[in-house]
Order: sequence, then structure tokens, then C-alpha cells
Amino acid sequence: RQMYIPANAYKIHQPTVKYADLLKKNHANPDFMRYELRRVWVVEGTLKKGYRHLYGKRVLFLDEDTGHGVATDLYDTRGTLWQHAFVNDYYAFDLKSWHTGSAFYHDLQSGSYLAYNLFQERPLGPILNKGDMTPSMFTPEAARSSGN
Repeated sequence: RQMYIPANAYKIHQPTVKYADLLKKNHANPDFMRYELRRVWVVEGTLKKGYRHLYGKRVLFLDEDTGHGVATDLYDTRGTLWQHAFVNDYYAFDLKSWHTGSAFYHDLQSGSYLAYNLFQERPLGPILNKGDMTPSMFTPEAARSSGN
């Protein structure tokens, strides 16, 4: 289906953006956001009967052009929309690939939100494609030990 999603979000990721200007009460400042009408794949997952989980249902929106998950709706076990999240993707020209930028996770019941992957005021942005990863970093054993 078609929907407006964050895309080519360069303005929000500029080093001149100050957190005090970006992070406002209840939501990020929309002056820094950019949206495009795009086709998305909608993937819905519902909790199986007899199982327990924080979410009763998740709806993921995947950008058809990039394959990235760009937004999600999260429902509680009563079927009420509880949380919404979206990611501001941008094209990283040095990698010749799309990159995940700042993300915002909204709790619609409390009115709070969490901003994630902010690097605007950092002296150095994300260093991509350093080449320092090995296959052993992506094993079940590595995942188990990562919490230590």
C-alpha cells in the first residue's frame, strides 16, 4: 500500500541540529522531518493463543524501495494501539546504501517518547563500513554473551 514515510531524511542528521531544538514535548520537532509517499509492504504478526508477550500484535511497514523497516504499530494484548515507532532513513553516499538514522518510539498511552540513534551534536557521526566485523560476531553464542 502507499503511505507517507520518513525518507531521504538529511536535515535531521545535520551536525548543526541541536537536541534542544529537535526534542520537544510529546514528539520531535517536525521542522526537521521529511516524508515521501512510498509503497510499503505491510507485515502483521499476531500473538499465538496460549503464549504471552508484551505485544499482542505488531504491524511492520517495510519500504518497498529499500527493504528497510521504516515504521511499526504495536498493540497490547487487548488489541489497543499502544506504541508507534518510525526511523528516519537516509542514503549514505560513501556506502552506496541506505542507512538507518534517528528513530522515535512513541508510547501513545503515556504520551512519552524515546529518541534513539541521535548523533547530531556528536563531533563525529556514525562510522560506516569499517570492516572490523567477523562471522563469529553473529553466532548464537555471541548473542548469548553480548549481555555480559
